[in-house]
Formats: sequence, structure tokens, C-alpha cells
Amino acid sequence: MKFSSARLTEQVAAVLTAWGLPPDLVGTTAEVMVEADLAGIDSHGMSMLPTYETLLRRGGLDVTARPTVAQQGPVTALIDAGGGFGHPAAVMAMELALDKAGCMGVGLVCVRRSHHFGATGYYASLAAQRCMVGLVTTSARTVCVSPTRGAQPRLPTNPLAFAAPAGRNRPFLLDMSTSTVAINKVKVYDYHGRPLPDGWVLDGSGAPIRDAQLAMRCIRAGERGGLAPLGGTAEMASHKGYGLGLMVQILSATLAGAGLAASPAASGESDGPADIGHFFLAIDPQSFRDKGAFEADLDEAIDLMHATLPIDPELPVLVPGDPEAASREERRRDGVPVPTALLRQLRGVCERAGAPYLLHD
Repeated sequence: MKFSSARLTEQVAAVLTAWGLPPDLVGTTAEVMVEADLAGIDSHGMSMLPTYETLLRRGGLDVTARPTVAQQGPVTALIDAGGGFGHPAAVMAMELALDKAGCMGVGLVCVRRSHHFGATGYYASLAAQRCMVGLVTTSARTVCVSPTRGAQPRLPTNPLAFAAPAGRNRPFLLDMSTSTVAINKVKVYDYHGRPLPDGWVLDGSGAPIRDAQLAMRCIRAGERGGLAPLGGTAEMASHKGYGLGLMVQILSATLAGAGLAASPAASGESDGPADIGHFFLAIDPQSFRDKGAFEADLDEAIDLMHATLPIDPELPVLVPGDPEAASREERRRDGVPVPTALLRQLRGVCERAGAPYLLHD
């Protein structure tokens, strides 16, 4: 079934309101979640509501928490999310980094004691909207990625995003996990009953798992096997994805003073809130270039990529951000598809929360 983004936003907002999220934070959180669905990142949008419900039910998520600035200087700041939703804390952090960059040329803000904040690219794109360059990284709660040569998981998917403004082209927007794939994308394959590509998930002996349901059980068990680092195998240079994952962990958690993913608090296995960390860097190109020069040069680079002779004429060369832009255009026009399995889960979430279920035929 397909629904308009307005209907999905209304449904998400109804659930968040029923849970007790402050009204002024509901709109921000719902917008970030539905924007992920519009961009085709179904794993990080409305499908996260059942996961948030689980955290809320066992006391690992404080929906009443408000992010606060713990300390700051002219260029840097540290935000305490208070164990609440990551979305409002992340928007606050990126906006603060951008404000500092507007004054000082660069702004850097870290967040600690946070939760899952949706699609990393949303926050990087805020920089491009203000004609700045943005780099965002985040740690995560679920330890599910095995290091190169390792038979057991030690890292989360630890995504990063980078955005830059262009002139006549859409902004450059790279949004990626440092694992072969985000864990929730495996969940989406499970929803649709589709087999996984080889190399996404490996068992404890390093063999690929193609059954999405079996893969999710392997990931949730967290004992042997799991998601592979970007690259998949050692022969395909998975050490690069492993190194990037550690880099993101250092920027997001170690720098912010957030928890190591494998600790009980950060993994959400304790009764207290998770301790996920985020990192936000904003750079004003005009601190280095004349006004418009950066955007003009980026336009030239993007045009060159688009003009590259494709291997298959039916599959032109793209740049990061193109697939999400195409999905956003299509889904705004035709609606956002929601699988039946997720609709059943969402109906249950609404019933337990006492929220109206709005996704009817």
C-alpha cells in the first residue's frame, strides 16, 4: 500500500504524541523519520517505530528528555541528549554547528547520551541547504559488525554522511554505513521475503547468509557472525570498511564521551538509557573561496561524472544523492510504499500506545 508523506507524518506524530514526546519535539522527529521514507531509506523511517516502542517499554528511552548544551566555545559545543530521541538533539546540534560556522568559518558539535537519530544524511543536508559543507557521523546501539578476520561482532554499523552545496546541480550528498549495509535494510529484506545479496551477512565461519530471516536472527544473537565491514571480505578490502567504522566510533563516541558500543549502557541492554554519540562538522566554503566559486567547481565535477560513458546505456553514471532525489520525487508524486508486515506491526504499536491508526485502505 502507498500513502502520502503527509499521512505518514500524521501517523508518526500521533504515536509520538501518545508516548508523551513534548509537542515541540514531535514535529522535528516525525519530519526526520518521514524524510527518510521519502528518500527511499525505508530502514530508517517509520519502520523504526516498533524498535523505539521496545526501548520505551523497557525503560531505555526517555521521551520527555530535552537536549541541552553542556558546554561550548566559539567554534565547538557539546550537547547532552538526556537519553531521549536522537532526532531533536541532532537537529539542534547541526543547526548550532552551522551557526558557529557562519561566524567563525567552521563549527563542530558533539552529542552524547543520545539514541538512534534516523538517516545520517538528513543532518548533513541541512548544511548544504545553508550553502555550507557538512560531515556527520554517529555511533549506534546494536553491535553487529565483525572486524576483518573476526568471527564475532565488535562494532555497530557506524554510518557517516557528507553534503556539499552545488550551483545548478543538486547538492552532493553521501550517506553510507561503514558496514556492507545497514542492519535495518536486512530487516526490510525480511519484510519483503527477499534473499540477501552475497556478502551482506556472514556466519561465524565467514560464509554468506542469504536468508534474510536467518540473517536477522544471527545479527540479533550477537555471538558469532553478523554484518561484514564495507568490502565484505578480506579479499575485497574489508579492512577499509573496518577502519572507517573505527574512525566513526572515535569521532562520534570517544570524542563526545559517549559509550563504547559493546558496553551495556550503549547497547541498550541495561535499564538506563543508551549512550550513543554523534559528531557534526560544518564548514563555510567562503572562508576559503570567493562567493560561488566552490559551488561552480563542484558543478563541474558533478557534470563530469554524469557525462561519463556508462557501461550499460540504460544505467547512467550517478553521483551520491541522485538515487535519493529520484525516490523523493517519485514518492511525493505516487506515495510511499509500506509493506503489509510493517503495517501489521504499526497497527499493534498504535493500539498499545492508544494512538489512532491512520494507515487504512
